[in-house]
Amino acid sequence: MTSTTEKPIRPFTGKHMLALTLSFFGVIIAVNIGLAYSAISTFPGLEVDDSYVASQTFDQEKTAQEALGWHLKQGYDHAKDQLRLEFTDKAGKQVTLKDIDVLVGRPTEAAQDQHPVMLQGADGAYVSANSLPLGKWMLQIVAHAQDGTLYQARTYFYVRS
Repeated sequence: MTSTTEKPIRPFTGKHMLALTLSFFGVIIAVNIGLAYSAISTFPGLEVDDSYVASQTFDQEKTAQEALGWHLKQGYDHAKDQLRLEFTDKAGKQVTLKDIDVLVGRPTEAAQDQHPVMLQGADGAYVSANSLPLGKWMLQIVAHAQDGTLYQARTYFYVRS
C-alpha cells in the first residue's frame, strides 16, 4: 500500500476572480493617476492669455520681422558657462538691438527657467554667463530693432559635456 499526500487543487472561485479584476484595474488606475500628476506638475503654462487677440496682429508682426532679414546664430559654451547670441542683417553685419529679453528653460517645465542679462560684447555678439546642466534647453528671444520692430524667436539646443 502506498499512501499519497497530494493536496487537492483548490477551485477558482468568484472571490479569486474579484481579486484578480480589482488588482488589474487598480494597477491601471494607479499608473494613470501617476501620469496625470506628472503632466500637470510639469506644465509650463499658456503661451498667450487670449489666442484670438494675439492672432489679430500675427501676420503684421511676422511680415515686419521677416523684412528685418536678421539671422540668429546661437551658441552655448559649456566650459565657459556662456550663452552667446549673434544677430546679423541681410548684409552679414552685426545688429545692435534696442532691447532684448531672453528666457532659457527646459522645454517641458518651468522649474529651471532663467532670464539671463544679455550684454553686447566688443565683437557685437550678446553674451551672458549661465550655468546650465546637461540636456535639452529652450531659448525664447524677444527683442526690438532700433526702429522698434519686434523680433521673436524660439529655438532649442543641447548642453553636452
